[in-house]
Amino acid sequence: MSWSLRIGRIAGTDVKVHVTFLLLLGYFMVRGGFAAVLLLLAIFTCVLLHEFGHVTMARRFGVRTPDVMLLPIGGLARLERMPDEPRQELLIALAGPAVTLVIAAALYAWLAATSGAPRLFPGMDAPVPGLAHELYRINVWLLLFNLIPAFPMDGGRVLRSILAARLGLARATRIAASIGQMIAFAIGFVAISQNAILLVLIAFFIFVGASGEAAAVETRLAGRGLVVRDMMVTDFRTLPVYATLADAAQLLLAGEQREFPVVDNLGHVEGILTRDDLVRGLSASGPGALARDAMRGGVTPVEPGLPFERALDRLRESRLPALPVVDAGRLVGLLTMDNVTDLLLVRRAVAR
Repeated sequence: MSWSLRIGRIAGTDVKVHVTFLLLLGYFMVRGGFAAVLLLLAIFTCVLLHEFGHVTMARRFGVRTPDVMLLPIGGLARLERMPDEPRQELLIALAGPAVTLVIAAALYAWLAATSGAPRLFPGMDAPVPGLAHELYRINVWLLLFNLIPAFPMDGGRVLRSILAARLGLARATRIAASIGQMIAFAIGFVAISQNAILLVLIAFFIFVGASGEAAAVETRLAGRGLVVRDMMVTDFRTLPVYATLADAAQLLLAGEQREFPVVDNLGHVEGILTRDDLVRGLSASGPGALARDAMRGGVTPVEPGLPFERALDRLRESRLPALPVVDAGRLVGLLTMDNVTDLLLVRRAVAR
């Protein structure tokens, strides 16, 4: 089951909402009625504009953004790849807060012209509080909160880009992630003491996100310069389309291989039979059933010269533990997540 719903597409970027956002919408409707829902939608429109600030700046540097996800704790623009230079990451990170600043400034100007200068604190409200005034206050606080140097928030990315210019990406990421986790711990402690559940979730997101981003950067650096040819398994067995699940079970038990390409009489790949597929097929149809009836069909192979990051993305998007590697129509290897992980572990150990 997918936990996100696509609600539109803007300039080549999908806009998605997490299902938990819909629960939040329902909660606001029950607790505050139509006015509360209207305010929530207005806030998330501002969040969406903030994220498209990142998207627009990223495009200037040739970085695509496949989608923007709206969550109860904010928005997340998923970049296709990391920027090539620290300066590019700095500008992309600042573009979102710049949009929020423009929104807050526009709301301030409109409120000052129509109702008197707004205030940030509820006890110091302008004479005519309302949707625009609440939206102004929230945007200001969102701007300030986003600029906290807690990686992977915008402020943390700004910090990482500044450090990377002097210390290199790997060390800068480790430092920024550590700072981000310390800040997340402090935010979480305060949030728990104040019973602020949403702030606890944000602190958790920052803590986990910092660790995940640091691991992703280490993976990217460890795989720099690699192509599929360097990572693929070349000692593997295949199954003909007429093989039975009993034949597949014998191969599974005879060695360490867990995924088997199923090929036709000319050696062309028809699909992949994974260990889980084999077990399900045996349970449902018995050992005499054909492997081709239990395999995953329509598998898109990868080519030997595909760079590391693109190959890893293809493997993850397939949601399969292995993909066939095909060169000029000939099956030459298997790209497996296990083999990629082992190779990266060896490269990291050698680098140390």
